[in-house]
Amino acid sequence: MPEQGDIVLIPIPFTDLSSQKRRPVIVISNNQYNAKRRDVVVVAMTSNPQPTDYSFLISSSDLVKGTLNRSGKIRVDKIYTMS
Repeated sequence: MPEQGDIVLIPIPFTDLSSQKRRPVIVISNNQYNAKRRDVVVVAMTSNPQPTDYSFLISSSDLVKGTLNRSGKIRVDKIYTMS
């Protein structure tokens, strides 16, 4: 089970639901929640540099472990659950 702060790839559907694409997300639900539930709460990540009202920058220096290939943004307006 992923832990809070992990970055994983999940299939995310396009807006028109015609298809989906594997995209990076970051786990935001805490480990206690993740251990008790069948789903995990995540938010989308993007490398698109366009500013949006509901995103903030993330880079490798923000990570406790691991690295990012490039800086990106966390999209708090794109919340999903994964099983």
